[in-house]
Amino acid sequence: MTTQSPTGQVSTPAESQIPAQPATKILQYQFQLQPNYYYCGPAATRIALSATGHTVSQDQAAALLGTTTNGTDSAFDTTRGLNSVIGHGRTVYQTREIPAYPATPAQADQLRTDVLNTINSGRAIVANIAGHLTDTAGTYHAYEGGHYLTIVGYKDSGKTVKIADPANPNGDGTYWVTTTNMANWIAQRGYSY
Repeated sequence: MTTQSPTGQVSTPAESQIPAQPATKILQYQFQLQPNYYYCGPAATRIALSATGHTVSQDQAAALLGTTTNGTDSAFDTTRGLNSVIGHGRTVYQTREIPAYPATPAQADQLRTDVLNTINSGRAIVANIAGHLTDTAGTYHAYEGGHYLTIVGYKDSGKTVKIADPANPNGDGTYWVTTTNMANWIAQRGYSY
């Protein structure tokens, strides 16, 4: 069903119910570097929780995620940990996998949609990544064995995401990555959104 406004514009009900998204949004959060080689999952989860006003230590986050010296197994663990703190018996975070490399254009578009919706709901995304990429400033980042980081904002209407990387000791630990490159970095793993 379509409706016509007095000015003659035609819209569908779905179009009229889509909230406008700002072109740029960055969450307020508290950054901390991971203290050892295997705490990237707890550190990234802690950063995400801080954006919702929840303060936990990295040790507390590690216990929630089941982190060992081998690391944190998967994005399903970060989703479970995030929900155990902010869910109050309900599912707030979900896990989305990108099963193969490279990510398809549809998977990159889905990540962009998930970034817009999650960031605009006041929550950060925890991504399980592997491999390497070059950020928008030209800096190379490599985590061939896998890593967790937090998406804390976006610009260009979600075409570029802001990363808070708990293993990056430079300044505030942040850098920008195109959403397509981010989807490829997540490929063969997943993210909590």
